[in-house]
Amino acid sequence: MIQLYNYDLSVNCYKQRLMMSILDVEYESIPVDFFPGWEHKSPEFKKINPLGHIPVIVDDDYTLRDAHAILIYLAAKYDPTGQWYPTGDPALIGEVAQWMLFAEGTTNTASAARLHDNLGYAFDIDEVRAGAHRLFRVLDEHLWFREREGQDWICAADHPTIADLAIFPDVMLSEEGGISRRPYPALRRWTDRVRRLDGFTPMPGIAPASPLAASPDPRTTR
Repeated sequence: MIQLYNYDLSVNCYKQRLMMSILDVEYESIPVDFFPGWEHKSPEFKKINPLGHIPVIVDDDYTLRDAHAILIYLAAKYDPTGQWYPTGDPALIGEVAQWMLFAEGTTNTASAARLHDNLGYAFDIDEVRAGAHRLFRVLDEHLWFREREGQDWICAADHPTIADLAIFPDVMLSEEGGISRRPYPALRRWTDRVRRLDGFTPMPGIAPASPLAASPDPRTTR
């Protein structure tokens, strides 16, 4: 069984829990006292990950660190449909990689602002908030045009990919870092679609979408 070194309030750990829930993969959660204990910086934990970061997974005798690398591994190994990490389509897998790199930006801005406001991390809060808004504008416009093409997801496929899961928690929890999602209607509609996926699992601050709440018609909403 996979072991996930986990902190329940971490967006990067949540990405792995969400992926494994969607794929119906059993795992054991090993709690890491990220705050206030800083256990991930301890000499004992650095034997598992010398960089002192979470998440880390151990699958049999294979250990892997980095949230987005783990998403790739889980999808490649445990998704029999091949949809979440579509290696058989060169154009689509290139697009997935492009948006996975974009997700590094949302983590370093929107999620950094959340760490600043909640845990006192010493980021330049004005800079990371401004950076998050720049990325949200790009993604909101991209999703708006995708909707006009009859598509619901970030990449050019009729199904979600790991790119959606890599970006989703950074966006959903951005309000906790003082970054409003109100100016981005296409972005909000997309987050509702993610929250309605089969196998979706919540985390503190992210609840499932109401099954009774229909998304507005994107042709009449901007």
